[in-house]
Amino acid sequence: MFRHTGETRTLQHNLRIASLLSFVAGIVNVAGFLAVQRLTTNVTGHFAFLIDEVFKLHFLQGFVFFLYILFFLLGSFTSSFLVELMYTRKKNYVYILPALLESLLLLSVPVFGQFVIESPDTLACVLLFAMGLQNSLVTSISNAIVRTTHLTGLFTDLGIELSQLFFYRLQEQRSKLYASIRLRLTIISFFFMGGITGGLLYPILALRVLIFAGGVLVLGVTFDYVRYGIYKAKRKYIDRQKGDT
Repeated sequence: MFRHTGETRTLQHNLRIASLLSFVAGIVNVAGFLAVQRLTTNVTGHFAFLIDEVFKLHFLQGFVFFLYILFFLLGSFTSSFLVELMYTRKKNYVYILPALLESLLLLSVPVFGQFVIESPDTLACVLLFAMGLQNSLVTSISNAIVRTTHLTGLFTDLGIELSQLFFYRLQEQRSKLYASIRLRLTIISFFFMGGITGGLLYPILALRVLIFAGGVLVLGVTFDYVRYGIYKAKRKYIDRQKGDT
């Protein structure tokens, strides 16, 4: 799910990565809000807060909201930069590096838990950077088909596609619609499942719930890496068998 791009990428690849990353985003969304009452998976609301603070002449607080937006942007930039940097070297693993960096950030937050709780803006910036990484990663790998860190666009696309079911009659058109609707519902469902999981675990684990989110991401990357290794080994074995005959 982290390797296939372009024409080799299928609906199943997108469903797998959408399930994994939207679940992680759901946990981060709830954990960030419960910890410091900040939105940490998207920047839409922060634009409104930024403008509001500027009009109130609260420039320092406005600058904080600007930093939130900037760190999400920096996360997106970093993810894309790493992909482009690695593309000519390890083409099959270029998307794994941003995912591992995101998981490292999520795993490190609880280590500095007391510090980030006392500095909520720092925690918000770290989580927004991580979600910027994730959003850029999944957008690039899926050719902008999958987005996992916020739901506004997803519900918009879902509403459009549901309405099109009343008008598109050709089997090919309806098959594409059903596949797209299935993908949207998967992302929304796993985002909610991640949110519920984060909400249930936060009273017990506090910020350590992010260790769970980071661990899930590491397991997903490891599974993909091992699965690809097994696939390559099988191919080599088959090719060797053909060569012997």
